[in-house]
Amino acid sequence: MGNKENTPSRTDSHPVSFPSKELALLWRIPFPTEIEPDKIESALRERIKELNCLYGVSQLAERNLYSLDNLLEEIVNFLPHSWQYPEITCARIIHKGKTYTSDRFKVTNWRQSSRIYMYHEAVGEVGIFYLEECLPADEGPFLEEERALLDAVAEQIGTIATRISSDLELQETNRQLTLEREALQESNTAMRIVLARIEQEKQEIYRDINMNVEKILMPTLQALSMQLSPAQKKYGEILQTNLEEITSPFINQLSRSYQSMTPTEIGICNMIRNGMQTKEIAEARSVSAATINRHREKIRRKLNITNQDVNLATFLQLSMWEGK
Repeated sequence: MGNKENTPSRTDSHPVSFPSKELALLWRIPFPTEIEPDKIESALRERIKELNCLYGVSQLAERNLYSLDNLLEEIVNFLPHSWQYPEITCARIIHKGKTYTSDRFKVTNWRQSSRIYMYHEAVGEVGIFYLEECLPADEGPFLEEERALLDAVAEQIGTIATRISSDLELQETNRQLTLEREALQESNTAMRIVLARIEQEKQEIYRDINMNVEKILMPTLQALSMQLSPAQKKYGEILQTNLEEITSPFINQLSRSYQSMTPTEIGICNMIRNGMQTKEIAEARSVSAATINRHREKIRRKLNITNQDVNLATFLQLSMWEGK
């Protein structure tokens, strides 16, 4: 059961008490003071039409989730039924320069309008027109309740239009993202094809080099070595070793694994791996044995075997180089 002391009376001439001024602003229509049954019944019928109007606008918004044009066309024909004289009422909605009118629309002097706002900016208005002169009321021929209803409808249209606009922008953004993702996937596919082709061409070049070295250069070098003096044969062996290394993954793997290695150090590693001693390397490179020893120390440090009891030649000959 409610508390009668806190329940406002329909015939009370004083405004309803609210806990704050902000809440009081929500109560736009004062309680009527008339007690005549006919007037109360008429007022109730008008309030029912107004409630149906607000409910109908919400239903139309649900029915037109992504088409603002269809929504405004339906609302503009729906509004006249909610005013006091629906048979002589017409409506017009202007939104962002586009005009929507109800059946039998005509601009007259008996009119009321309310602005439509989106993002706090006026973008149009909702207007109600009477086609004939009617009895004067609170605002020309219009009731105070009809003014409140028109403002509420305009606010609803602004809110719905903002939501539809945001949804359409989101859909367009998603569409663009989908297109960009598909384009990126196609680019990635094309890139993989290009990379695969490059790798295939590298393998073909590698096989061609191997074949040329094995079938042409090596037989020629071996025949030439038979004509060399014992002192010159050592250089022939070095040349043969270097040609063999062209077709070997050792140098490439060493360069990739230890990027701090200089070309000189990589060349010395190759000679050490092939069993050449410090003196032989020094003679072949026309430097002192001390210089080669310094290079050996740097090589051991870069290979992280400085303080390990590991033979450098053995380390460089490990199967890890050939396997990678």
